[in-house]
Amino acid sequence: MTVFMDTVGLVAVWDKSDQWHETANACFVELLTSRSELVTTTAILLECGNAAARRPYRSAVNRLRQQLEQGNRLITPSADDWQQAWLAYDKGEADAAGIVDHVSFVVMRRLGITAAFTNDKHFRTAGLETMF
Repeated sequence: MTVFMDTVGLVAVWDKSDQWHETANACFVELLTSRSELVTTTAILLECGNAAARRPYRSAVNRLRQQLEQGNRLITPSADDWQQAWLAYDKGEADAAGIVDHVSFVVMRRLGITAAFTNDKHFRTAGLETMF
């Protein structure tokens, strides 16, 4: 199974003070154990990098980037993904989700991915499964 990793899930794993840390960490361990294919976009890594800039888990973001690049699991959104996401954003779809979420939704649909490592309600509103 391929699972899309969202910023909410990744930060929750790295940040032990995050309210979702225990739940997200348990889910993440299960995903790793089941050998799910974990993917994300460059936009998500940019969000994670910003969130981690002054946090002790800053280097974890860069390690994840390197691992994803080496495994060809880091997705750069296409020009068409970009245009579709902005159209959905402009319409206020998925309960007025942010632009990075809309890029994620478009990429997930293009790749046939239905599950996201997150608990962000916008993914559910967009008709996608959240993992915790």
